[in-house]
Amino acid sequence: MSNNRRQFLIRAGLTGLGIAGVGKFLFSSFDAKERVSAVQIPKSKLLQRFAVLADTGTGSINQYAVGRALAQYHKQNPFDTILLAGDNIYTNGEFTKIKPVFTVPYQDLLQRGVKFYASLGNHDVRTMNGDLQVAYPEFNMQGQRYYMHGRGDVRFFVLNTNDIVNPQSPERVRQLDWLDRALAASKAKWNIVYGHHNIYSAGVYEVNKMMEKDVTPILKKHKVRLWINGHDHNYQRTKPIDGTTYMVCGGGGARLYPVKAQDWTAFAKSVHSFGIVEVYQDQILLTGLNSKGEIIDRGIVNFA
Repeated sequence: MSNNRRQFLIRAGLTGLGIAGVGKFLFSSFDAKERVSAVQIPKSKLLQRFAVLADTGTGSINQYAVGRALAQYHKQNPFDTILLAGDNIYTNGEFTKIKPVFTVPYQDLLQRGVKFYASLGNHDVRTMNGDLQVAYPEFNMQGQRYYMHGRGDVRFFVLNTNDIVNPQSPERVRQLDWLDRALAASKAKWNIVYGHHNIYSAGVYEVNKMMEKDVTPILKKHKVRLWINGHDHNYQRTKPIDGTTYMVCGGGGARLYPVKAQDWTAFAKSVHSFGIVEVYQDQILLTGLNSKGEIIDRGIVNFA
C-alpha cells in the first residue's frame, strides 16, 4: 500500500460509508430524487442495455445482495450482457472459489442466459496469472487477456490493465497498440472501453498518471465517449474529460473505499452497487443502483 493511499484511508476513516458529514463529497441521499428526475430519458431508439459490476468476488453478504438486486432489475428491465470489470475472485484469484463467488450469486442471471464478459483485476492474476479465468467459458474471454465483443453499433474493447500499469510488462506497448488499431478499425457508432484499473478516481487510487498518459490520448483520438473500470470500491461518474465520461463500478461486494469529490466529479458515493448502461442512438443513459435496487445516480453521455 502506498503512503498516499494509507494517509487517505486514515484521514477518511475507511468506515465503508465514505467521508461522513461532508455532503458535497458524498452527494447525500436527500437530493437523490431531484437529481435523478432531472435527467431526461433519451427519446431515440434503444440500441442496447447492459449491466456493469466490479470487485465482486468475495462471496460476502454484500456481493449476494448486489446479485439479488441485479437479478430483480433484470426481471423488470431485461438485458443480455454484464461487463465484469475485474477482481472476480478474492483474495488471490483462486479458481477453486468460482462457485461461491460467481456461479451461486449470479445463478438466476446465468440461468436466464445472461452472458458475463470479464476482465482481469489485480487480485485475479495472483494465481496462475489468471489463466484459468481466461479459459473459463462463463467469462467469455475468448481465451484472450484483452479482446473485443459486441454487436451492431455498440462495440466493447476489454483491456488487461494489469499489464498497462506495469512498466516492465512486455505486453504493455503491444496492448496499447492493439487498442489503437482496433478502435481505428471499428465501424460501430459507440465504442466502449473497460478494464479493471482506474484512470480517474475520486477515491483512494486517485488519478493513475501512467494510464492517463498512455490511454487517454487513444480514447480522445478515437472519440471514445465511455470508459468503465472497477478497482476503487465505490460508484463514481465523472463529467466529460476531453469528451470521455469515466464510470467506476467497484461496489460489487468487496469492502468499500471512501470517495472525495474532485472538480471533474459528477457523482460519487461509497456504496455497494452496480451500473446499468442504456445505449441510444445519440446518447447513453448511465444509472447507478445500490444493493437494494434503489437508483442513486443518473447521467447522460452525449455522442457529439
